Amino acid sequence: MGKTGRVDLLIAGILVAVVGTGVAAGVFFAFSAFVVQGLDRLPEADAARAMRAVNVTAVRWPLMLELFGTALLLAVLAVASLLRPGSGITWWVVASAALYLVTVVFVTGGGNVPRNNALAAAPDEPEGLAAAWRAFRAGWMGWNHVRTLGAAASSALLAVGLVAAG
Repeated sequence: MGKTGRVDLLIAGILVAVVGTGVAAGVFFAFSAFVVQGLDRLPEADAARAMRAVNVTAVRWPLMLELFGTALLLAVLAVASLLRPGSGITWWVVASAALYLVTVVFVTGGGNVPRNNALAAAPDEPEGLAAAWRAFRAGWMGWNHVRTLGAAASSALLAVGLVAAG
């Protein structure tokens, strides 16, 4: 709290962003740690069908707001912190925002979504779905690991920045 007893809006925004980046990391971690491995226990065509269903339900407002609302918040916070030099947190916020934008927003759009789209466009017959799953899985998981680590590191940069700024 500031001298007037009001919560500093920049600090409050950063706290919200710590949660947002942490939630994003957790969502991606779940897929890297056990969701896709669970799908791997299914026949490949069934795994492809299940992932298609997940991808349809993922592209709805709760996840989109979480991922892209967090990106927007980080961008706003980066600009706000640049306009407030000497706060001791500026470069932590800028680094966090840049890292999140690259490893979450750009990787999602350039790495994961094209693979999701290719899986969705695969023929519905078992052999086509199995081949699509094999083509999808390795690349999608690699990019998902990048998103997981990037979102977690973005959260950590914000948290360290808060501590460093006192």
